[in-house]
Amino acid sequence: MSNAITEQMTKAGQQIEHDSFAIVDHEAGERGNYSEAQWQIVRRMIHATADFEFNGLTKFHPDCVSAGLSAIMSGAAIVADVEMICVGLSKPRLSHFGTVPHHFISDEDVIAKAKQMNSTRAVQAMRKAQNLELLNGGIVAIGNAPTALLEIIRMIKEDGINPALIVGMPVGFVSAEESKNVLAELGTIPWMTTRGRKGGSTLVVAAIHALLALAETKQKASK
Repeated sequence: MSNAITEQMTKAGQQIEHDSFAIVDHEAGERGNYSEAQWQIVRRMIHATADFEFNGLTKFHPDCVSAGLSAIMSGAAIVADVEMICVGLSKPRLSHFGTVPHHFISDEDVIAKAKQMNSTRAVQAMRKAQNLELLNGGIVAIGNAPTALLEIIRMIKEDGINPALIVGMPVGFVSAEESKNVLAELGTIPWMTTRGRKGGSTLVVAAIHALLALAETKQKASK
């Protein structure tokens, strides 16, 4: 039985998506030590990129899926580093759970603060999210800016913030891999990430959509 909210809206679209997932399952080979729920996330990331290397590059905190589902089903805020993530997330899927995405990187006050302090907009955007009390219990979604991820980790360690989940997959060559390595050392806050330089907003959107689908399945099962 398909999910009414978190799948494609037409039967033709659903069939294409299901066929694509079947191809991914067939061609992926060994799935490492991923749980079934974790594989649903990795599979959707491969589906979004046609890159099978994410079968292996994707890493999860042991509590990642359960924490993500609890956050989504309670309508937790999503704080993204860039607008692309917010645009990519399905509004009907988010609204079903009362989840609202936020991004602040283009806000005038964020830009001004970054110039004043000689930091990045991404850092100041995360600080604004904290000032607006969106980070505690929220989902942090980072696909572009390593400095945003490093700032979130700093705030966890120094300021005691407590996000429900960090989806940390910044892409690039300067500090991207290093920031994800630091994230993977966090023991107290659940996270998911991709090793190395690969990442990006597309992956973050795919991962969150997979969590939304898992949340709808869990929601239906509880009725």
